[in-house]
Amino acid sequence: MIHTVGVGDLAIGLAGDVLVTHALGSCLGLVAHDPIAKIGGLLHAMLPVSRLNEKRAAENPHMFVDSGFMSLLDGLFALGAQKQRLILKAAGCGSPLGENMVFDVGRRNYEILIKIIEKNSLGLTAESVGGSVSRTVHFEVSSGRLALRIGGREELL
Repeated sequence: MIHTVGVGDLAIGLAGDVLVTHALGSCLGLVAHDPIAKIGGLLHAMLPVSRLNEKRAAENPHMFVDSGFMSLLDGLFALGAQKQRLILKAAGCGSPLGENMVFDVGRRNYEILIKIIEKNSLGLTAESVGGSVSRTVHFEVSSGRLALRIGGREELL
C-alpha cells in the first residue's frame, strides 16, 4: 500500500508498504528502517524545535524535528523495531529560496536532527540535504530502498 506523508506528518509502514513525501525544501524528510523486522517510518517535519510553539506541538508533534523524531521512534518500537538495527536516512533541509534566507530553517532542521541522533546514540547512514532543490522521497519498507526524485532525475540514497 502507498502512504503519502504530508507536511508535518508521519507514517509507519510494514512489509509491502511504500511511504512517499513530496516537495522537501527546507523541511526534513527522515526515514527510519529496521531491515530485520521490515518496519519503517517516514517523517516530514517543517520546523526544528517544538518549544517554538508548544500549543502547536501538542496538537501536531510531527511538525517539529525534535518531537517528530521521538514520535517516529516510538511508533517503530511499538511494532517491534529495535534501536540497534535502525537505519536512518535524511533528505531536504535545504534553502529553496537561496542561501541568504533570514531564518535558514533548513540548516536549523538539520542541526537539530544531528544533535538528537547523537543524543540517542544513533547514526545517520545516508543523506541528501542542503542546496536549493526540492526532493521527493519514495521509501519501500520491505527492501529499505529509498529513491529520491530531484529535478526530474532519480537517485538512490
